[in-house]
Amino acid sequence: MNENRRPQRENRGPRRADKFADRPQMEEVEGQLEGRNAIAEAIKSGRTIDKVFVADGDTDRSLQRLAAQAKEAGAVVVPVDRRKLDAMSTTRAHQGIIAMAAAHDYCTLDDILEEAASRGQAPLIVICDELSDPHNLGAILRSAECAGAHGVVIPKRRSVGLTATVAKASAGAVEYMKVARVTNISAAIAELKERGVWVYGTAAEGSIPMYQADLKGPAAIVIGNEGDGMSPLVRKNCDQMVSIPMNGRISSLNASAAASILLYEAVRQRI
Repeated sequence: MNENRRPQRENRGPRRADKFADRPQMEEVEGQLEGRNAIAEAIKSGRTIDKVFVADGDTDRSLQRLAAQAKEAGAVVVPVDRRKLDAMSTTRAHQGIIAMAAAHDYCTLDDILEEAASRGQAPLIVICDELSDPHNLGAILRSAECAGAHGVVIPKRRSVGLTATVAKASAGAVEYMKVARVTNISAAIAELKERGVWVYGTAAEGSIPMYQADLKGPAAIVIGNEGDGMSPLVRKNCDQMVSIPMNGRISSLNASAAASILLYEAVRQRI
């Protein structure tokens, strides 16, 4: 045996490039905001921010300016090591700043309908049936805000809430979009129908293409969850099922993409 032979290294598999890969996924806390856009929009909207953690020694002027704005708005600004920010982060993309804000206040269906009335417009609402991906909900909030929708409805159970990842994915739209969190989606649909809102479900086998749906009047668009789509009861309670034309080989769209397409069909019809 050759005693000078170097011992073989233990095969530990491919090295992970993601510095967060070995860290267990943290439970998201409502009220924690991460990323510059999300925090800037929160300050602009007047949301109460209690504390801001900012990367110590970072000379980025935009980051320092944002920290100064937070301090001016009444927040306590705490310089911390980036490793602490990494440990706190749930989005894995904190951009050198994390804020602890007052938890978001959810609104009611009445608030959403009153928002439409205050603008002199027919209600345009997105109903999310048990979405589990915070990036999808954030993207839907962003599209809804850009399209001029009056509110988004989510269920209290089996659904993501307004977490840090949702806020970051919404690019700050969460600060301006009314979100109602209801006990039962089917009951919320029934209430909207009683108040004159026509409810459209979305499915590949919808009875009419989306271009034939009347989205000029009071309308709510239901988006099903990422895996199974709409639940049978929610589907049954919709006034009509609509489909998005699909000309490729894949037969379905991401939930947030489907919501965006239907929202902008409503925008087109309302021009």
